[in-house]
Amino acid sequence: MKAKQATALVLASVMGLGLLAGCGDSKKGGSETAKNDGDVVTLKWIQVGGSMPDNYDAWLKQINPYLEEKIGVNIDMEIVPWADWDNRRSVITNSGEDFDILFTDQTRYNAEVNTGAFLDLTDILDENAPELKKLIPEDYWEAMEIDGKIYGVPTYKDSSVTQYFVWDKAVADKYGIDINSIKSYEDLYPALKKIKEGEGTAPYYMSKSGADFLNTVYFDQLGAGLPALGIRYDDETKTVVNPLEDEEMLAQLDIIHKMYKEGIINGDAPTADDSSKYKTFFTAQGWSQAAKTTWGPSNGIDDCEAVAFTDTIVSNASVRGSINAISSGCKHPEKALEFLQLVNTDTKVRDWLYYGVEGENFEYTDDKKVSKLNTDWPMAGYTQGSYFDVSQLATEEVNQWDEVKELNEKATPSIMLGFDMDTSNVETELANCRSVYEKYKSEFFTGAQDPRELVKTIHDELEAAGWDTIREEAQKQVDAAK
Repeated sequence: MKAKQATALVLASVMGLGLLAGCGDSKKGGSETAKNDGDVVTLKWIQVGGSMPDNYDAWLKQINPYLEEKIGVNIDMEIVPWADWDNRRSVITNSGEDFDILFTDQTRYNAEVNTGAFLDLTDILDENAPELKKLIPEDYWEAMEIDGKIYGVPTYKDSSVTQYFVWDKAVADKYGIDINSIKSYEDLYPALKKIKEGEGTAPYYMSKSGADFLNTVYFDQLGAGLPALGIRYDDETKTVVNPLEDEEMLAQLDIIHKMYKEGIINGDAPTADDSSKYKTFFTAQGWSQAAKTTWGPSNGIDDCEAVAFTDTIVSNASVRGSINAISSGCKHPEKALEFLQLVNTDTKVRDWLYYGVEGENFEYTDDKKVSKLNTDWPMAGYTQGSYFDVSQLATEEVNQWDEVKELNEKATPSIMLGFDMDTSNVETELANCRSVYEKYKSEFFTGAQDPRELVKTIHDELEAAGWDTIREEAQKQVDAAK
């Protein structure tokens, strides 16, 4: 099913895994998952985020009685800090540690499924989570399939991808720039040059990832984990190519290279880490209202505006950006799935997860919006569930989630939606080619070097690393799946 046909659409190398056990019974939340006290099931949910909340016990006392009344479940969370996620995850997956629900994403999902970590949900979704199955459109469930089976619940949020030019509107107005008319790098160059000449500083901030989004927006990487391999999202011939050699992409990188040479882009871009420091102009993936709610506040811009400059696309990678999967050893998978349904459909549960403790972290206004009392809640909202039952902030003039939903309804699905390449025959070649890509990607996508000259070097080194072998294997599998 194409995205436009759906009634409501919305967005690695992994160490060896053993079968993971989990799901226990308990009357109260705790760190163990193998307790039995009546009919109440305690589910352990492991997620990445800021940290464990300081008021976690107060949060449990608020949410668990509600969950218990609704579905006979208590929840026990473990929030792993982002900096510790990879190490903690290795312990979880290698030791067979008990858990019931685990956050995962496109970098891990395929490999974890292939090693038996997650439960096949295909046959129990309709019976145990019919509202959830209906809520998330067919295209998105299709994107979750591996060999025709569903092993995770995608987070129903900004699961399509649109890239934006993000502006400090005050600076743009100062130089008479009509930002709404700028929807390409060709349009962008003269505007930023004017700002550079007037301000004397580089207006376009880039981190070392540069404009690599051009690759992810226009090409489906087939689950191979190699950005130098893919099929253009709208290519009906389904021809496997090297996206870095795409003429449309190179034409845009030509302009980026010109801006880098002229000092319009910061000179340290190839090594710069993304940060919250002030930026006159930058690019971001999301939706236009994020300029007011997120990008502006986090970058010190009082009047921030964003204008889309790419198509809106949905792919396996975009849908798999946030997934919650149930352990293959779960003793109560029906309850775990019922809980995930509640997270995605019950506004009260969703708000407690997203905003924290009612009365401590937030409170409801008379018109049912949310007033945040502080910014102390460290759980990551994108890891949890649907954005579309999160209550609107009282400070927002419009509900930004309505825009996200509209974007997803209009998104064009990748021609390769639901396809994952079996990489088992070319792992060595893939590892070698990934090393080549990693060596050059920052220089290539920040414009620090001439892209057309650099891509020749990349091409030759990829060839030597076995790229043709990978392409032939990928094309064979794509053709077999047609």
